Amino acid sequence: MSHTVSDIADEFLVYLGTVRGLSQNTVTAYKNELDHFASMEQIGAERVISDITTEEIRLCVGDLSLKKRSPASINQFISAVRALFSYARKFGYIDKNPALEIKSVKIPKRLPRFMTGAEVDNLCSEPEKLEILWEKRDRAIFEAMYSSGCRVSELAGLTFEDLSADLSSAIVHGKGGKDRRVYFEADACKALDEYLCERKERFAKGKKIDLEKALFVNQQGKKLSVRGITYILDRYSGAEGTNRHVSPHAFRHTFATAMLTKGADIRLVQELLGHSSISTTQRYTHISTDQLIASYNKAHPHGGEKES
Repeated sequence: MSHTVSDIADEFLVYLGTVRGLSQNTVTAYKNELDHFASMEQIGAERVISDITTEEIRLCVGDLSLKKRSPASINQFISAVRALFSYARKFGYIDKNPALEIKSVKIPKRLPRFMTGAEVDNLCSEPEKLEILWEKRDRAIFEAMYSSGCRVSELAGLTFEDLSADLSSAIVHGKGGKDRRVYFEADACKALDEYLCERKERFAKGKKIDLEKALFVNQQGKKLSVRGITYILDRYSGAEGTNRHVSPHAFRHTFATAMLTKGADIRLVQELLGHSSISTTQRYTHISTDQLIASYNKAHPHGGEKES
């Protein structure tokens, strides 16, 4: 019996969601890439999967490159195609896996963007200066992200039950269902306390929709989403504010860089960030090393400009 690309792809996606237990978002990501693969001129959905060659798959990858897809996006496509053919080989639909020789595209090294201490202080003071949204809440959000290094999704998911009684720490629910404790230093604790006091007054006589659960809410008392927090940061780091746009993730990068620069053990930073692999945390050591070299060149008698 001949099995088409479309047939095996459909079966594979069911396998991912049931046997492998992958999330719907992950399965959808695989589906999008495999739909693209099946629709490409070199392949075709009704093509017999055992007839597809390594060269044809390479041509598909080359086509994506010509269409200016990013290296990371191309690698996502390659990963999905490899997984499909690995599945087909495992269950005997093909005798030889033509995707084994397809190499991932090299991704240029990009150091994570981070802010200086002065830039963080400036951004955290913007809510008070501009008075455009909700000053106490917005400062608390910025201080909490910088102090804890947590992901914006983790911050958006915080509830009162997650907070310690003295507001100095919280349990966040990270990737893969892994919980960890993050910490808030003095400035963050103060900002959180001021926000919670003002929030209590603001909604004292209002509806308590989501108020019993979500830590950060919008001005109608509804839980703030990741998109909502991103919008808030866009307003303060955009043309109205610092005019130096940063993403929520920049706070996380800044936290990691500051910790390592000041001598924190990399294993500790890995734990605080919730990284499953230390190699992810090691990206920040490159930034720290660059800063160290810059400081050395500036301070050393032979490192700066020579006296005439």
